Amino acid sequence: MKSKMKVAVIGAGASGMVAAITAVKYGAEVTLFEKNDRVGKKILSTGNGKCNLGNLEFSVEQYYCNDREKLKGMFRVFSVWDTISFFESMGLMVRNRSGYLYPYSEQASAVLDVLRMELERKKVRVMPETEITEALFHKSKNLFEVKTSAGNAGSFQKVILACGSPASLKRGEGLTGYELAKGFGHRVGALLPGLTSLRSSDGFEKALSGVRCKAKITLVVEGEAKAAEEGEVQFTDYGISGIPVFQVSHIAAYALKDKKNVEVLVDFFPDQKEAAFAYMSRLRFGTHKEMPLENYMTGTLNKKINMVLIKQAGLKLQMKAAEAGWDKIWSLMQNSRAFVIHIKSVNPLENAQVCAGGVSFDEITLQMESRLTKGLYFAGEMVDVDGKCGGYNLQWAWSSGYIAGRNAAGSSTLEIAEGREYA
Repeated sequence: MKSKMKVAVIGAGASGMVAAITAVKYGAEVTLFEKNDRVGKKILSTGNGKCNLGNLEFSVEQYYCNDREKLKGMFRVFSVWDTISFFESMGLMVRNRSGYLYPYSEQASAVLDVLRMELERKKVRVMPETEITEALFHKSKNLFEVKTSAGNAGSFQKVILACGSPASLKRGEGLTGYELAKGFGHRVGALLPGLTSLRSSDGFEKALSGVRCKAKITLVVEGEAKAAEEGEVQFTDYGISGIPVFQVSHIAAYALKDKKNVEVLVDFFPDQKEAAFAYMSRLRFGTHKEMPLENYMTGTLNKKINMVLIKQAGLKLQMKAAEAGWDKIWSLMQNSRAFVIHIKSVNPLENAQVCAGGVSFDEITLQMESRLTKGLYFAGEMVDVDGKCGGYNLQWAWSSGYIAGRNAAGSSTLEIAEGREYA
C-alpha cells in the first residue's frame, strides 16, 4: 500500500484549517500546528462577528497584488462558488445578503465550529499551544524538520506556512511565519496596515468626533486623485474611519511610507448634482439670508460639521448670512463638497483588519508552492496579497488554503473551471 504524504501545516487560522482539511481529502496525513490554545480565533471577529465568507460580485480588481493575472488563475481553481459548496458540504447554511455571503445564523462561531468539526472528522492531528520556531529542509533526505523552542516537532515531506499576520494582534506578535519564510530565502515586503483608519492633525478632529454620515471620499497623493469610495464615514478624535476609509487605507499606507503628501477630500453631498446643488444653495441664500449662520445651516448637514465649515470660512455663528455675503456663503458650501483632511499616518497594525505586504507573490507558483524550496507551500495573509472589505480577504484564505493543501497532498489544482471567468 502506498504510504501517505506527511504534511505539516503551520498556523490554524482560516487558510491553515482549509489547507489541512483539503490535504487530508486528497490523501495526506496532516499535522496542524497552532501557537494559540485553540484554532481559528481570528475568525470570530471577522465581519463584526458575523463572518463575511465571500462576495458574489467577485473581482480580482478588489485585491492589491503585483500579478492579478496569476491571482485570477488561482480564483478559477477555487472560486466563491466553491466556497459555498465547501461550507455547505460541512453542514453550514450560507446566506446571500446583496451579494455578501454570511453563515445563515450570522454567527462567525458557526463557521469556526464546522471547520473545527471537519478537522476532527478528517482526523487531522491538531497541536495547539505549539509554536514552530524553526523549519529546515534536509535535501539529502528530502524531508522538512520543524522545531519548537522545546525541540523537534517532527519530520514531514511537505510544509504549508499559513501563520497569518500581525494585523489586529499585540505589537510584536504574528511575525513567526515571515521569519520561517526568510529562513528559506524568501523576500518579505514591508508589513503595513490594511483596512484601517486614517489619522490627521488639522485641529477639528475633536469637534467632529462621533459624527457618522454618508459621504464620498477621494484619496489624493501628491496632488493626484488615487482612489474614491462612497459610504458611511465615521469621524473620530484622531481622524476618520469607516468602510470607505478602510478601502483606501492600503494606498495611503504605502504613500506615507514613501513620505508622500496624502490628503482626503470629503464630499458631504455625494448624491447632489453640481447644477442642482448650486441652484439649491442660491435659493437657500435668497430665502434664509437674514438668519444667523448657526441657524442658516440648520437642516443641511450634521450640526458639528456645519460648525466646522463656518469656522473654516472665517465666519461667526451669530453673523447673518446676508452680512457674510453670497460669495463667502458659496465658498462655504463648495468646501462641503471638497472638505480637506491632511493625513499624517494610518492606524497601526494592531488596529488593522488585514496586513499589506508579506512574502513576495513573485516567489510563489500558481500551486502556492515556493519557487525556492520544492515542497514548501504558503497560504493566506502572510503572502503579499490583500483585499478590500466585503469578504475578499477570507476568500483569499479559502482559495489559497485549498490550493496549497491539494498540491501538498500531491494532487494538481491547475484545472480551470469552465464559465468561471473573473474581471
